[in-house]
Amino acid sequence: MDTQVAGDVPPSARATARYLYAVCRGLPPGALSSVRGIDGRPVEPVPHEGLVAVVSTVDLATFGEEALRRHLEDLAWLEATARAHDAVVHAVATQAPTAPLRFATICFDDDAVRARLGEWHDALSRALDRVEGCTEWSVKVLAPPEQPAAAGRAAGLSGADYLRLKKAQTERRADVQEHAAAAALAIHEDLARRSRASRRLPAQDPRLSGHQGTMLLNAAYLVPDAEADAFEAALTGLRSDHGDLVLDGRGPWPPYSFAMLDAEP
Repeated sequence: MDTQVAGDVPPSARATARYLYAVCRGLPPGALSSVRGIDGRPVEPVPHEGLVAVVSTVDLATFGEEALRRHLEDLAWLEATARAHDAVVHAVATQAPTAPLRFATICFDDDAVRARLGEWHDALSRALDRVEGCTEWSVKVLAPPEQPAAAGRAAGLSGADYLRLKKAQTERRADVQEHAAAAALAIHEDLARRSRASRRLPAQDPRLSGHQGTMLLNAAYLVPDAEADAFEAALTGLRSDHGDLVLDGRGPWPPYSFAMLDAEP
C-alpha cells in the first residue's frame, strides 16, 4: 500500500491532521454537507487556485507515520478505512470532475493542503481535463479452468500410443490458449475504440480477484458519460460472442486509473 505524507512534522505536539481523499473543481456549494469520511467525521472542501481538495480531520495517533505503519498490517482496519476513503471519492465524483488521491495522503493543516494544491496544480488540471465527463469501467477476461482429462483414457495404450495422445492433448491445449489470448486482445481493442483512454493492468492473483481460471485481460476504460449505455451494451454483446470465456465488466466508477497524479494521458 502506497502512502504519502505531505508536509513536515511541526516541532510542537500535534494531535490531528488533514486527510486528503480527492481533488476536484467546480464543486457545487454544500455538495459535501452530508458526506462523512474516515471515523464518521465531516468532509470539507479546501479551495485553492481553482481546485478543491476534499479533506477530513484524522488523529495522528492513528495516521502518524509510525502508527500508520502498524495499522496497515491490520487487514480489518485497512479494509474498513479503504472503504471509507472510496465512499468519499464516489460521493465527490457524482458532483464534479474528480482526481482521486492515494490512500493515506496526509497534510498537517489546511495551509499544507493549499501548498500541495499549488505544487500539483498543473498535473491535477491535466488529470481533471482528461477525466471530465467520463467514468471508469473495469473489464476482466478469463479462460475457465481446464478440465482434467478423464481417468482411464490412456488405459491399455502402448507406450508409443500414450505419447502420441499426450502430444495431441498438449497441442490442443496450446491451440485453445492461443485462441483465447487472441479473443481477449480483440475484446480489448473493441472496448478501447469505444473509450477516451484505456489501460491494460497486471493480471490479478485469483485469491484477490475471486475469479477462477487464467486471467487473459485486466483492463480499465475511460468512458464518456454519453457513451456509457453503448459501452455496457457492447460488453453484453462481447460476452455473448465469446461464450467460451468469462467476461467480467463492472462500472461506472470514479476514474482511479486515469486521474492519479502519476497516470499518463
